[in-house]
Amino acid sequence: MVDYFQILCGVVVLLLALYYYFTSPYNHWKKLGIAGPRPSLLFGNLRSQALAQTSMSDTIKKMYDKYKNEPVFGIYGGRSPILVVNDLDLVKDVLIADFSLFAARGLPLYRKVDRLQEHLFHLEPEIWRPLRARLSPVFTSGKLKEMFPMMLQCGEHLEKYLDTVTEKGGPVDCREIAAKFTTDVIGTCAFGIDMNAIVDEDSEFRQMGREMFAPSLKHVIRDTTKLFFPAIYVRLGHLVQPTKVTDFFTKVVMDTMSYREKNNVVRPDFINMLLELKRNPSQLENIELTDSLLTSQAFVFFLAGFETSSSTIAHALYELALHPDMQDKLRKEIRETLDENAREGKSLTYEQVKELKYLDAVFQETLRKYPILPLIVREVNTNYTFKGTKITIPKGTKIWIPVYGIHRDPDIYTEPEVFDPERFTNNGISTRHPMSFLAFGDGPRNCIGARFAIYQSKVGLISILRNNKVEVCEKTTIPYKSDARAFLLTLKGGVMLKMSKAE
Repeated sequence: MVDYFQILCGVVVLLLALYYYFTSPYNHWKKLGIAGPRPSLLFGNLRSQALAQTSMSDTIKKMYDKYKNEPVFGIYGGRSPILVVNDLDLVKDVLIADFSLFAARGLPLYRKVDRLQEHLFHLEPEIWRPLRARLSPVFTSGKLKEMFPMMLQCGEHLEKYLDTVTEKGGPVDCREIAAKFTTDVIGTCAFGIDMNAIVDEDSEFRQMGREMFAPSLKHVIRDTTKLFFPAIYVRLGHLVQPTKVTDFFTKVVMDTMSYREKNNVVRPDFINMLLELKRNPSQLENIELTDSLLTSQAFVFFLAGFETSSSTIAHALYELALHPDMQDKLRKEIRETLDENAREGKSLTYEQVKELKYLDAVFQETLRKYPILPLIVREVNTNYTFKGTKITIPKGTKIWIPVYGIHRDPDIYTEPEVFDPERFTNNGISTRHPMSFLAFGDGPRNCIGARFAIYQSKVGLISILRNNKVEVCEKTTIPYKSDARAFLLTLKGGVMLKMSKAE
């Protein structure tokens, strides 16, 4: 005869054990005397983000607004304690002054699950440091000047494409248009490949980019499982990987490198630098230069290069459509420079882009209001006491720096919801803390491709706005609403605007 009481007792014990397992870490911050919001079972303080109810940006801002008067506060990502650092002086210590103690991002590598995860963003200091030192020369001013004519050529192709767009009329997705442009720029400047994304609707490279970043249930499941249930992700993560994308880029990179080796092709680009590493592995002591390690670097450069810049271009166009006076002012600045060049029979130069002051202010204010990454992640490699405080954290503590919260803080930026490029005039910049603008991170582990992204985005905006204007229409999402399914800050429904010829 079945003893139902024993079965019931067994079930109760199991449930209590599971409850203890999931909640036992939740006293961590209380024991250290650090304030923070109360966590919920399974997801800690990231439940709404995990269930795709709110975006990571909105989640970060909500918590930051509540605890911004604390120098730090503690949250939980599932069972994992995370320290959010608000105080800008402490942020500077983490990113710059004590960087050697916070060099790691603390992001787990799942090599067997994700073959192209071994890139600069994920890698730990032992491999990241020498690899970054070898790849950094690709992004010097000298190299960018060599690439600049290729960027301009992509800009010319974009202008011609926009002639057909404006003839058709009707709302257009400016984020998609920008992504076509940045895909082509990355293709020609980094890989020496004509990706043909601007004019070819069936461009494989553009299709791969859409598949990687288009919000979907599959992406939500993948990211949620990776963050909250890593043990499950290790075993089943391969089921939610973009295998088609991984296989495509692995073949492209390997085939391109093989072709160049056989035909002695040399170009001032990213693939050439990877080839140099492959030929001279002794440059990276004690690091095995596998095909997956090399391909991962090219893969992340392509994905980050086209996605971040296209989002920034689209967000800038969104704000300029809402503020036609600013758009007219920027177009006037662009035309004055280009018209003067035309009279002298010259093309736009690398140096002239730097001199377009209002364009730079628009670009920086766009990144202030719409930073690509809502947070910066680090991990401390020793027990650490924050300077000027009694706050001590143990070795291995994960650190988040709430970029989106800082950028939208009214105590740092007056009326932060207002788009105001004048914040980034010389007087405006000098009055703020240097850590108040973190669009590209800061310190030794800042964005390696920041300079490339800046010029790519500016050439894109110049090419679009020189002869065209953007306006809001019935499909424009107003007010701004971020897509809860996307980790990167993304306007729900796309950046739908009306585009027509400017007078």
